[in-house]
Amino acid sequence: MKKRMISVATQSTEDRLIELEIKAALSEDLLDGLNRTVYRQQQQIEQLQQELRALRQQMQAAPPAEPHSPNDETPPHY
Repeated sequence: MKKRMISVATQSTEDRLIELEIKAALSEDLLDGLNRTVYRQQQQIEQLQQELRALRQQMQAAPPAEPHSPNDETPPHY
């Protein structure tokens, strides 16, 4: 009887250990996926920052727009 209780307790411990190992493996996979996502997002942010800098430089290099009056515009119904 005592031997059987030890066997049941050992099985329960083994089951818990396996469950913890599975959870740890799933957590590692999730963490790897999140790291890849953060890396891709950082790459996109850096690309967008470069594009924004280029647009700012283009705007600064462009000649100033000629001032115009709203009276000079043709109304949309013409």
